[in-house]
Amino acid sequence: MIVRTALAQINTTVGDINGNKNKIIEAIDQATASDSEILLFPELTITGYPPEDLLLNTGFLRENLAALKEIANYTEGSKTMIVLGFVDFSNEIYNAAAVIHSGEIRAVYRKMSLPNYSVFDERRYFSPGSHPLLARYGEANIGINICEDLWVPSGPINEQAIGGANLILNLSASPFSGMKSKTRSALLLTRAMEYSSIIVYVNLVGGQDDLVFDGRSCVAMPDGRLLLGKAFEEDMILLDIDTDVSTRYNLFEGKRKDYSMQVSLEEVSITPSHRQSPSVNPDSSCQELCKYDELIAALEIGIRDYVKKNGFKKVVLGLSGGMDSSLVAALAVRAIGNDNVKGVMMPSRITSGESKRDALELVNNLQIEGLEIPIDDIMCTTLSTLEPVFTGTSEDITEENLQARIRGMILMALSNKFGWLVLITGNKSEMATGYATLYGDMAGGFAVLKDLYKTQVYRIAERINELAKRDMIPRNVFSKAPSAELREGQKDQDSLPPYEILDEILRLHIEEGQSAEEIVLEGFERDTVEHSLKLLRRSEYKRKQCPPGIKVSKRAFGKDWRMPITNHY
Repeated sequence: MIVRTALAQINTTVGDINGNKNKIIEAIDQATASDSEILLFPELTITGYPPEDLLLNTGFLRENLAALKEIANYTEGSKTMIVLGFVDFSNEIYNAAAVIHSGEIRAVYRKMSLPNYSVFDERRYFSPGSHPLLARYGEANIGINICEDLWVPSGPINEQAIGGANLILNLSASPFSGMKSKTRSALLLTRAMEYSSIIVYVNLVGGQDDLVFDGRSCVAMPDGRLLLGKAFEEDMILLDIDTDVSTRYNLFEGKRKDYSMQVSLEEVSITPSHRQSPSVNPDSSCQELCKYDELIAALEIGIRDYVKKNGFKKVVLGLSGGMDSSLVAALAVRAIGNDNVKGVMMPSRITSGESKRDALELVNNLQIEGLEIPIDDIMCTTLSTLEPVFTGTSEDITEENLQARIRGMILMALSNKFGWLVLITGNKSEMATGYATLYGDMAGGFAVLKDLYKTQVYRIAERINELAKRDMIPRNVFSKAPSAELREGQKDQDSLPPYEILDEILRLHIEEGQSAEEIVLEGFERDTVEHSLKLLRRSEYKRKQCPPGIKVSKRAFGKDWRMPITNHY
C-alpha cells in the first residue's frame, strides 16, 4: 500500500498555545493541498516542549485541550489522518498523541517511556501510558509512539511490531548536542531493521531557552536507507511510502517471530482516502553538516529564537578586542542581522591599543554600530568612594573585578534604557574555573558560548571566517594571547593551565564523568588535574547565577549539571 505522508517539522513556542495552533493549521492546509493521507507533528506540538512547570497550571492544561478540539473541528471533512502532540489531562497528565480524522479525535496514545535524565524531567510531571496503540489505515498497520519510546529496547514498538505494524510514527522533541544526529540516525536505522518496519520520525526544530532542537526529521527504511529532512530550519517533508517494503522484509527475514508474544494493544481503524494524484518521489539526499558548521547553526538558531520568542529586537554586548566577544558578535550578526547588534567598547587605562584596534576592526568588518564608553572616570570615582573603607589595604583582585562590574553596569543600563538584550561572552572553560566576574562580565540575559570550551571557540571562529571567505574576525584576535586585561600584562595562562590541556581535563570530568585519578591515568599531570578540578568545584556558586546559555554538548552547565554549592566531596 502506498501512503502519502507529510512530516511537519515546525518551530513551536512553549506556552504560545494560540500561536502553535495557528502553525498547526497552516501545516494541515499545506498537507491537505498536497493530498497527504497522513500528517505527523512533533512531540507536545500544542504546548511546545518542554513546558516544565506550566504543566502544574490547570488553566494551561485546559487551554491545551480546547486547542486540540478546535484543531479537530477544523479538519471536519478532511480525509488526512493527523497525529498531533498534546497534554492529555484528566486527574493525571500524560505526554500524548492524538489521532485526528475527519473532525474527530479517533484515538489517544499516552507516552509509556518517560525520560528522567540529562535535561529531561518528564517523571516530575507525567504519568506513563499503559498500552501501545496500533492504527489500521486500510492495509497499513501503523504504530504510534513518542520520542523516548523508540530509544528503549523493550518499549511499545516491540508490541506494535508483533501486532503487525509495518509503519511506525514517532513524534519527537530531541534536543541537539554535537554530532548527536549520527547517533540518532543509527538508532532509527537499527530499529527499522530489527523490527522490519518503516519508521517515520518527526523532530521539533528551534530554540527554547538553553535548548536547541535541530529537526532532521527522517524516514528510516528496513533496507538501510535514510531519507533526511532539513537541519535547524522548518520543513514540510512530503513523500509516498510503500508499506509493503516492511511486509516483504519481515517475510524474508522473519525477525518478529522471535519476539515475546505477550501483546496488549489498543487499536483504531481508519478508512483511507482514495488519492488519484501522481506520486511524490522522496528525496534521499541527506543534509550532513560538519562538526563546526552544525555548532554554528545551533548557536545561530539559539540566539535568533531566544531574541524573537522573548520579544527583543536588538542585542548588545561588550567588545574587548578578544576572541570570545568577537565570536559572539559575529554569531549575533549571522542570527539576527548587523542592524540589530550593538557593540560597546569600554576601555580603561589598562586596555591596550592593540585591543582597541581589534575591537574597532571587528565593528567595521561586521558593519555593526559601535559605541565607546571609557570607564576610567567611573573607576576613579568608585575607588575614591571606597577609599575610606579600603585604607591600609593593597590592590588585589577587588580592583580588577570593579572594572568588570562597571562594564556590566553600563551594559545593563543600555539594556534598561533601550530594551536591548545583553549577550554575555564567557565560555565553558571560564564558567568551569570561575574565570569570570560575578555581576561583571557574567551580567546579562543570555550566555551564547556557555557550553563551548575556549579551544572550540577558536575553531568555530576560524570556520566563520572560512564561510565568509574573508576575515570577519580580525587575524590579530587569533594570534594574541588571551587576556581579561584587568591588570597590566595579565594573561589567562597566569592563572590557568594552557587551554588545550585545561579543556580536555574539564571535558573528561564533566562530559565523561572521569575522576581525577582516571584523568591522571590518561596522561595528565596530577597537580594540573587537581588544580583544575578544585577551580571547578569552588566556582559552583557563580554558575548558579549565570544566565541561560545554549546547550551544544552532551552535558552542559544547567539542567545537565546539578551540583550542590555546599559540597565537601
